[in-house]
Amino acid sequence: MLILPAVRIAVRGLRVNKMRSALTMLGIIIGVAAVITMLAVGEGARVSLAESIQSLGTNLILVMPGSTTSGGARLGSGNVNTLVLDDALAIEAECSAVKAAAPMVRGSAQVIYRDNNWSTGVMGTNESYEVARDWGVSRGRFLTRQDVDGRTKNCLLGQTVVEELFGTEDPMGKVLRINRVPFTVVGILEEKGQSPRGDDQDDVVVVPVTTAQTRLFGTTRLNVIMASASSDKMLEKAVGQITGLLHQRHRIAEKEDDDFTVRNLTEMLEAAETQTRIMGLLLGSVASVSLLVGGIGIMNIMLVSVTERTREIGIRMAVGAKGNDILMQFLVEAVVLSVIGGLAGILLGAGLSAAISSMSGQFRAVVSLPSVILSFGFAAAIGIFFGFYPARKAAAMDPITALRYE
Repeated sequence: MLILPAVRIAVRGLRVNKMRSALTMLGIIIGVAAVITMLAVGEGARVSLAESIQSLGTNLILVMPGSTTSGGARLGSGNVNTLVLDDALAIEAECSAVKAAAPMVRGSAQVIYRDNNWSTGVMGTNESYEVARDWGVSRGRFLTRQDVDGRTKNCLLGQTVVEELFGTEDPMGKVLRINRVPFTVVGILEEKGQSPRGDDQDDVVVVPVTTAQTRLFGTTRLNVIMASASSDKMLEKAVGQITGLLHQRHRIAEKEDDDFTVRNLTEMLEAAETQTRIMGLLLGSVASVSLLVGGIGIMNIMLVSVTERTREIGIRMAVGAKGNDILMQFLVEAVVLSVIGGLAGILLGAGLSAAISSMSGQFRAVVSLPSVILSFGFAAAIGIFFGFYPARKAAAMDPITALRYE
């Protein structure tokens, strides 16, 4: 039997019992929709995480204090203050693979403008921060070397701070107080959004690192040095150069533990993407169970259909239909059920993914072409696999017995 006539016969057979066919397809529809939605959630998490990590900057390298041994105990990064401003300046000046190296001193402070006040993060850094973080200004200017050398009381504001303190008022040139110290607003940072940890990157005030150390936080140490490699191909070389330079500057012997930690954000991104990809596959695997349930429903209905149409099968065989023709008829009928259910499930899954994206706000459920192909192919395979046994049973019938069936 040719495929096209078999499809026509199968469609006519399904029209006879529309409600039963619709209920049978429902299992496939729900299964395909669940798989697409779960894979879309996993892909959306991967994309969001990648975008948030990339928002930190391109070819980024973090140098953090710590990871030293004290009294036999190895301390984690950030537990020991070992980095100073000269380390950052030396990295930028002496490491050829490094495009920029920004010193960073971080803390929280109460920022006041007239009757408005806001608790926010304060970042002390220098002019290299703009390049290292790939974070420019939407208005005004960034910090300059003169700001750092002169310990000026100039600052830049993130978008969140602007909204909370100034509302619709123009903040440029205005004077606000950070821990009772007056600062003049010289620039507004571009909007960045959330960080990989979910923090609001725009809730920040940027001031010269020297001013932050002497006037705000009372320290000579750095929380972190943020370096940017000259290209993605130079990342490993930059990490090696930074490590070697800090070994010399901190007088670390060959067998001694480092008193700093160097991390490549590209490696962090790859690790995070692997985790989210595994999560997406797990979600898809769980959702695919519903496809198996739908396949069992197809087998059940096809067995009932074979029993109900025993006499029809006998008549077809009596007028010359072969076993393969009967097999093709019922197998195509099962596949048609799966394919129609798969197409409807794709539409439902895309709609659910769009609804999740709409309701969750910033999170996006991303429907990818591979997930659609996988779900649809799985649905068709389910139809073939679970429809084969009923079709084979129909093809193996004895024509005489079938004609006598009441």
